[in-house]
Amino acid sequence: MDQSNRYARLDLNEADLIAGGRHVLVAYIMKPKAGYGYLETAAHFAAESSTGTNVEVSTTDDFTRGVDALVYEIDPDKEEMKIAYPIELFDRNIIDGRAMLASFLTLAIGNNQGMGDVEYAKMYDFWLPPAYLRLFDGPSMNIEDMWRVLERPMQNGGMVVGTIIKPKLGLRPQPFADACYEFWLGGDFIKNDEPQGNQVFAPLKETIALVADAMKRAQDETGEAKLFSANITADDHYEMLARGEYILETFAENADHVAFLVDGYVAGPAAVTTARRAFPGQFLHYHRAGHGAVTSPQAKRGYTAFVHCKMSRLSGASGIHTGTMGYGKMEGEADDKNIAYMLERDSADGPYYHQEWQGMKATTPIISGGMNALRLPGFFTNLGHSNVIQTSGGGAFGHVDGGTAGAKSLRQAHDAWMAGANLVDYAKEHKELARAFLSFEKDADALYPGWRDALASAVA
Repeated sequence: MDQSNRYARLDLNEADLIAGGRHVLVAYIMKPKAGYGYLETAAHFAAESSTGTNVEVSTTDDFTRGVDALVYEIDPDKEEMKIAYPIELFDRNIIDGRAMLASFLTLAIGNNQGMGDVEYAKMYDFWLPPAYLRLFDGPSMNIEDMWRVLERPMQNGGMVVGTIIKPKLGLRPQPFADACYEFWLGGDFIKNDEPQGNQVFAPLKETIALVADAMKRAQDETGEAKLFSANITADDHYEMLARGEYILETFAENADHVAFLVDGYVAGPAAVTTARRAFPGQFLHYHRAGHGAVTSPQAKRGYTAFVHCKMSRLSGASGIHTGTMGYGKMEGEADDKNIAYMLERDSADGPYYHQEWQGMKATTPIISGGMNALRLPGFFTNLGHSNVIQTSGGGAFGHVDGGTAGAKSLRQAHDAWMAGANLVDYAKEHKELARAFLSFEKDADALYPGWRDALASAVA
């Protein structure tokens, strides 16, 4: 059934829709299956995403038609389609009238993903008007709150030096805590890797008690504050609360040094909101394990990494993993820095829409995946700043002199970039950084030809 007469309005102007402020605008790449027209399929997509059915029904009235999602722009040659969703379509909480990300996803990426006339469709960008944007929680904490704990300047406080304890599974509580202590003697921040939780060989309560003690000892030895991100991800709301409450009780006077990690893709928006609302005084660390199933450029359905990260700011993530923008081991490109800009700025451009965040607190980019001291300067230069949380697993514990030296090498690489110094020259006076060249020889050869002669005495 061709529904383009009802669900397509190509005479609508995007600037007018934005000025009107009553629609959420969504841009997709969409391809119809063979034998279906582009506009016909786009209209069917909009119908399925809002008020439509596959047949005419007697219960439709004039009000219902007034909240139809409308295709307002198409470019079949580029496979581009834009749809305007009236904000009245989206579900709101009965307890406080707030918006929910689950409803946005249900409409914009819902049944339309399985329609028989659609070869593929993927969301590339969306725009929220102020009237709808203000209904989302947004973050309660971000990197500024970490800088406060670390007693750094509240503007341009710089990279938080972090790691992920490796191996990601298999360590019992005491070896895990020992690894934390080792890193904290040189670094700032440790996160649970995403599978770490309450395994039978590493009970959460035993592990957390030992980590809290390791933090105290490291702080006493270094005279510096330390940070830990504890995984509270669970299927059950009450399990997440129980984990969070136990962790805060155990860290006691260091409770404000604790972030809560939530696997926001596999556990979903409800898990993120549970943590955001139950523990607003903790940094909410959004880990995105599994997101590549839909966000990878190879995936033709779902949504992009840009869209995923943009949604995380709405739901209240204090920080989210954004990839390494081509500088680490994970899939990505240098221009992925636009993801970071959309998270951290109050006004930013996406691939299709400019978003004004209306003062919503920023979300901090978390950088991990194959990074080490040698790769950091290029990453910072591409991004244009170093106000990120950076977590190197192998980049810290793969250092030839161990985790403490690895942590120090990361800090020294950051300091070198901040000073505008050549990394090889800086390494001549900083042994941990020099030894990082020996630790990651393949990167050193590729990025810094001639380092062996220049650092011969420093790496000895």
